[in-house]
Amino acid sequence: MSALIRVRMSSHDAHYGGNLVDGAKMLQLFGDVATELLIRSDGDEGLFKAYDNVEFLAPVYAGDYIEAYGSIVSAGNSSRKMEFEARKVAALRQDINDSAAEILDEPIVVCRASGTCVVPKDKQRK
Repeated sequence: MSALIRVRMSSHDAHYGGNLVDGAKMLQLFGDVATELLIRSDGDEGLFKAYDNVEFLAPVYAGDYIEAYGSIVSAGNSSRKMEFEARKVAALRQDINDSAAEILDEPIVVCRASGTCVVPKDKQRK
């Protein structure tokens, strides 16, 4: 089972100089993907228990379009092990002009993570 969301990073997401987006924004997107996966698998939003690995691989800037993808890779009685990847699929090209942008020929992987979510047995509906 998998889920995907695509979001444009706004100037409100930029936290550092040069319009750099805080890496925690990718974790927020992974949390939203995880919630959708739990709703699909269990009929409940569940809870994110822990990340066991997070890798920030490339910078993200305001104006970038990010696809956040996740999948359930294993399931226990109440736990769901998930893997995530965030990819930059479009970027601003301010080197050309102030409003230039382009769809990237190859998405750039900006973050990978894995973690565990839990849906208590009494809340599972599927």
